[in-house]
Amino acid sequence: MQQQLNVDISQTTSVTCDECPGSYFEQAVVIRKASGLLTGQSKASYIPIPVFKCTECGHVNSEFLPKEIQSLD
Repeated sequence: MQQQLNVDISQTTSVTCDECPGSYFEQAVVIRKASGLLTGQSKASYIPIPVFKCTECGHVNSEFLPKEIQSLD
């Protein structure tokens, strides 16, 4: 269940894509692979990380990525 925030929308700022003027986003998932040696499993594990991508160009703003993966890959 999503938590309701009690925020006046007029006190917020809009977010736009860093690559184009798009202001609409949709949820996507970044998948990270963890070796079985790291997880203690016999096989690799996959970790889904929800992010938002621009509906116009598909770009994911760095602010939408967890700081731990912003500089990876």
